[in-house]
Amino acid sequence: MDLGRPISTVVPSLDGPVLQVLARADRMLSGRQIHRLAGAGSVAGVRLILQRLTMTGLVHVHESGNALLYSLNRKHLAAQAVELLADLRGTLISGLRAEISAWSIAPIHAGLYGAAARRDDDAPAGDLDSDVDLLLIRPDEVAADNFLWEEQAAELLRTIVDMTGNPAQLYELSRTELAGHVTTDEPIVDTWCNESVHLHGPDFASLLRGLNADRDPILLTL
Repeated sequence: MDLGRPISTVVPSLDGPVLQVLARADRMLSGRQIHRLAGAGSVAGVRLILQRLTMTGLVHVHESGNALLYSLNRKHLAAQAVELLADLRGTLISGLRAEISAWSIAPIHAGLYGAAARRDDDAPAGDLDSDVDLLLIRPDEVAADNFLWEEQAAELLRTIVDMTGNPAQLYELSRTELAGHVTTDEPIVDTWCNESVHLHGPDFASLLRGLNADRDPILLTL
């Protein structure tokens, strides 16, 4: 699945990116704005698609001076399907949260990072070849080779592959091992801070504050 344009899984033509933009928009947009946000095709091509979608009633058009502004007709029978396809990434996140919350051995923290975590239009969320990267922090009392823990993690990776078709990568370590990464200024910690999507437990920033407080108890009084 193209994590940046999940609708392209079903609508691989230029219609997909155009509908993706309209489904995410909370205001009317011009053809040029839609083209810029879609990041695909030409302005003329996007306008032709908007004209056709307007003819179907799925898109509303409004004249504003010399400009034409477009929006998704959310009352259209097909609009719900468009919104669902445009938010497959959100569906993935909700599904992973639900699965992890049912684990017998709960992680201290779980999150997505990397391409799967990015949503900003200026920082695409990956494509068909992008891995879905997952971070799991296990309690110190749970060994890395604990059978149940390993089975839970392996099943989660299988779920990701089944839901997206993308390869899944797991970075798994204990709370103490995470503290070691922080102490040695491992670069990947910055990635987890800047690109993490929270799935379970405290968010990553709160987890780091707890680690810092453990190292310097005076922080607990601040």
